[in-house]
Amino acid sequence: MVERSGDKAAPVALVVAYDGREFAGWQVQPDHPTVQGVLEVALGRVHGVSPGTVRIVGAGRTDAGVHALGQVASYLPPTPRSPEVLRAALAGLLPETVRVLAVREMPAEFHARGSAAGKVYRYRVVNRELALPFEAPFAWHVRAPLDLAAMRAAAAHLVGRHDFAAFQTAGSPTETTVRTLHRLDVRERPGGVVEVEAVADGFLYRMVRNLVGLLVEVGLGRRPPDDAARVLAARDRSAAGRTAPARGLCLVRVLYPPGLDPLEPA
Repeated sequence: MVERSGDKAAPVALVVAYDGREFAGWQVQPDHPTVQGVLEVALGRVHGVSPGTVRIVGAGRTDAGVHALGQVASYLPPTPRSPEVLRAALAGLLPETVRVLAVREMPAEFHARGSAAGKVYRYRVVNRELALPFEAPFAWHVRAPLDLAAMRAAAAHLVGRHDFAAFQTAGSPTETTVRTLHRLDVRERPGGVVEVEAVADGFLYRMVRNLVGLLVEVGLGRRPPDDAARVLAARDRSAAGRTAPARGLCLVRVLYPPGLDPLEPA
């Protein structure tokens, strides 16, 4: 049961997985289906309040077509409901493309976006002649062989604290384009699959897709690995090359400090 101090409810965190193909992204948009939108409607029904009463905040705004395994959202519940009741009710109200994996009552200071310390994204590339029907919606199909050693060498230039202005697509104002990229791993998986995993304290608009676009160009031999350093120094989006398709990208996990992680054991 949600505890209350006076009339103020404790924040509730939701860990959400979704198939982003049918949504115009996370954030609510007029006349377009969004993940935030369907969650707010479902939560309104669970709490028995009028439409528009429940407002949730996501840890990040995934773009149209981007998927998630561990998006985190938080809200202040207008009526008391236990985590068990919330999770069971949402399973029956949400479309099959959206699933709430965990529900947890959080400390008063918790905020899905403001409390986040970082994020983990994973990008999937099918690197062989044919992509299977159930792979294509969730990966970028690149037929020509990729040089993974060259991609890893390029990734090494990008790890660290840098100005990533060259990897930000216009359209999202930010106070600074400096971010700390903790890891940018290029991994070979069985069956001709390549995964790029990025961990940072924060990401700019389409930053991961732009990073992957550059790495794939390096892997195809269209750029040398040290071109990554030149692109960083240029701070110019046009220098970074193509943007990888949205369908290969997945928000795997949002990172929080101890005591504020919704996935920590209670």
